[in-house]
Amino acid sequence: MNQDSTVNARIPKVAIVGRPNVGKSSLLNLLAGRLVSIVDPTAGVTRDRVSTICELPPIYAGEPTRYIEVIDTGGYGIEDSQNLTSHVEQQIAHAVAEADLILFVIDVQTGILPLDQQVARLLRQGRGDQIKAAKAPILLIANKVDGPRLDAEAFEAARLGFGDPIAVSASTQYHKQDLIEALRNAIDYDAIGATEAKPDPGILIAMVGKRNAGKSTFVNALAGEERVIVSEQEGTTRDSIDVRFEMDGKIFTAIDTAGVRKTKSLQDDIEYYSHHRSLRSVRRADVVVLFIDALVPVSQVDKQLGHEILKHYKPVVIVINKWDLAEKQYTQDEYVEYLDKSLQGLNFAPIIFASAKNNEGIREVVGMALNLHQQASHRMGTAEINRIMQEILTKHQPSSPHGHSPRIYYVTQLATNPPTIGLFVNDPTMFDTTYQRFLMNRFRETLPFSEVPIKLLIRGRKTAPEDQD
Repeated sequence: MNQDSTVNARIPKVAIVGRPNVGKSSLLNLLAGRLVSIVDPTAGVTRDRVSTICELPPIYAGEPTRYIEVIDTGGYGIEDSQNLTSHVEQQIAHAVAEADLILFVIDVQTGILPLDQQVARLLRQGRGDQIKAAKAPILLIANKVDGPRLDAEAFEAARLGFGDPIAVSASTQYHKQDLIEALRNAIDYDAIGATEAKPDPGILIAMVGKRNAGKSTFVNALAGEERVIVSEQEGTTRDSIDVRFEMDGKIFTAIDTAGVRKTKSLQDDIEYYSHHRSLRSVRRADVVVLFIDALVPVSQVDKQLGHEILKHYKPVVIVINKWDLAEKQYTQDEYVEYLDKSLQGLNFAPIIFASAKNNEGIREVVGMALNLHQQASHRMGTAEINRIMQEILTKHQPSSPHGHSPRIYYVTQLATNPPTIGLFVNDPTMFDTTYQRFLMNRFRETLPFSEVPIKLLIRGRKTAPEDQD
């Protein structure tokens, strides 16, 4: 269970490095065409390697679109507020070692600072055994060139010894096309054995939970390396981080997210952005893995996440993490009973007891995520689903509070992911929540959607289909 080299080597890796606050995260967002990395004036926001697949559109007619994996890194030289500086530097070292191309970013508006020169030496010479000298080609990026008046000042950066800089403004997109052309020209796809095809992200699995629930440890176990920083301190992960991996011939992307807190407890803009990107990861995922810390009581945050998952009808695996430390206090049956009472509405979701730190339950979680995705992607034939509906109706008809009989004309599956069942009836108002709940329970028992959310739509029509011309 590790990162599949064929998956990750299929497209070039482009690492963005530089001192703090030169606009590395903004540059990643520029190339991605969307907000991926958190951008904030506070130095040291980015800590992990934040990566995404970016499209390099053709410059000239007839050229193919190309794809690269762009990797944002933390600012070199930052004194991290949570004493994670060495971890940040290790992440930078990994990015530099794996890169096929390095973008060394400087800030034109501040000019060349001593720390820029230190980064330049680091790329040329490395630093002991911790950071090796860069082997990949290096493009010097002069960022924050917000208009023509700063074009000339950008060339001051040439004295760093990496050739003429590429002037660009990540915030205003000034000279964006020049940057894309430089990237296309700098990467030899044939020489590095890369393909120009867009990589398949596979099944997207969002790892969510409150702080210190073990999400990052789990993701590192999947990656087979310290792909994201793990610390005993709360709030280590800030960005949502995509990590592609392969298991048993299947491709997945794990999305590590920041630990969710109560909204009123968010202390600054960074925590606010982290919080909302975690919730956004739920929306874009195919399957959610909800981490519950077995050592602490189920909290309001856990319930909030459960509500978010249900609201978007996402398949979910509930992982009771750190079970190796808690199993002396409860049996698994006792904990399941406790969880059913604490996380109402998720009693259909499978539960796996795990220890991410000890690599216990990792494979089972991914296997279950695959199973749930297959359930949510299944489509039932209309004839079969109507046969099942008739069997249900023979046992329990809906009541008729208005004095006339409710009728179900036919049932069909309208969509997958989530499985959406449409009931076409004479009067939707006669199908109250109690009967809808009854139908949902019967559907779980009889349809192949026993462990995933089902969306039920009740629509009115005046006549049965066979009565229409």
